[in-house]
Amino acid sequence: MKPVSVRIVEGDLLDQPVEVIVNAWNRNIIPWWLLLPQGVSGAIKRRAGYQPFRELARCGSIPLGGAVVTGAGRLGYRAIIHVAGINMFWRSTPQSIRQSVLSAMAIVNQEGIHSIAFPVIGAGTGGFGESGALAVMQQALAEVESSAEVVIVKYKKRRQGTQPQTPPHP
Repeated sequence: MKPVSVRIVEGDLLDQPVEVIVNAWNRNIIPWWLLLPQGVSGAIKRRAGYQPFRELARCGSIPLGGAVVTGAGRLGYRAIIHVAGINMFWRSTPQSIRQSVLSAMAIVNQEGIHSIAFPVIGAGTGGFGESGALAVMQQALAEVESSAEVVIVKYKKRRQGTQPQTPPHP
């Protein structure tokens, strides 16, 4: 394996032509159906349906910075990796962001995933801020060896009147 190559793009995580996407999630202690959909998770629920979250519920509590993999529901991806990037106070820390990235990449290497797209973990609900969270993610990825293509997606709202794209299978 080689040091991971990271590409940063602006756009919508759910429009990326990759095998797997990452959902910036919580510790999975509160039932998913009690949470108001927002951010990445809200977008996934709207487009993928509830199946990935039903699978996620069966995984139980996730350690802070941990990751689990589920199916992708109605999305055209191979899977969704859910990372516990926020603590019980709904905040991200450099440690939770870093460990979330490392946990997700461990799954990527273990499962032989060729391409993955991350949102900027902790930038939204986690309250860490985009530039700080992006820097932590890049530092964590610099420690990883993987043959997978890694994309970090800085969210950019779609223009009015444009339709979401269905990502092609790589």
